[in-house]
Amino acid sequence: MLKIAWSPVYAHPLPEGHRFPMDKYTLLPEQLLYEGTVTEDNFFAPEPLKEKYITNTHTAGYWHRLSTLQLTPREVRRTGFPLSAGLVHRETVIADGTVQAALYALESGAAMNIAGGTHHAFTDRGEGFCLLNDIAIAANYLLEKNLVQKVLVVDLDVHQGNGTAEIFRNEPRVFTFSMHGEKNYPLHKEQSDLDIPLPDGTDDKTYLHRLGETLPALIDAHEPGFIFFQSGVDVLASDKLGRLAMTVAGCRERDRLVFEGCRRHKIPVVASMGGGYSRRVADIVEAHANTYRLAREIFF
Repeated sequence: MLKIAWSPVYAHPLPEGHRFPMDKYTLLPEQLLYEGTVTEDNFFAPEPLKEKYITNTHTAGYWHRLSTLQLTPREVRRTGFPLSAGLVHRETVIADGTVQAALYALESGAAMNIAGGTHHAFTDRGEGFCLLNDIAIAANYLLEKNLVQKVLVVDLDVHQGNGTAEIFRNEPRVFTFSMHGEKNYPLHKEQSDLDIPLPDGTDDKTYLHRLGETLPALIDAHEPGFIFFQSGVDVLASDKLGRLAMTVAGCRERDRLVFEGCRRHKIPVVASMGGGYSRRVADIVEAHANTYRLAREIFF
């Protein structure tokens, strides 16, 4: 059975008018249930992650200042969120969702988190709507427990996974691959193990060709025991922050390439939601829903 992490705290309210789209965290599971892609049994409720697993990835000093709401005003501005205890709690629940999803994926082949993909969080700071790096935390959890020997991060959000790249810069067991908008946020890019910057206006054909020739070669060369897939849908032409020109159908084929590669090589995979900022929330939900539809179709 496809297991999906979801909690009501994922839709924790932000001040009115805040530009981060929180509605999708409620609308997506509602849509999946309504259309029969999943049932209530597919969902599990994560809990706040234990501190020791957070500080395996983030510095103890950063975690202390974050959890006690002592970030400086400049640090808070860099996250894009007004800092609150509720927001920190939300991040710890999201991180646990990805950790638990990874354990489910080891059993069944694939699992999902209706949140996460917080790839702009560094070891010692947050940026870009990201406070804790759920993918990095979960990867380190699997490695610490000796559940896997090698991890591949496939980050296909339109924004470079700069925090993930920094966290694993000196960790040979984790290979970070980011395919992103060349001129998009962040202005300063970190160095992933493999970066593919894409020009503004990249369409489905170009995008899928690059991914199709890159991902199989990475899997063959590095033989990962686990894949974390950052499945942001801000690659869409309709996205306010994206600058690429992909269609919903093209984004679906992107997800198919990733999932079918994992299935073919028998590599467990967890997909974290990532970004999506189209003006119509229906476009965001439909593109995200395709990821879940494909996971069920391919693995279950």
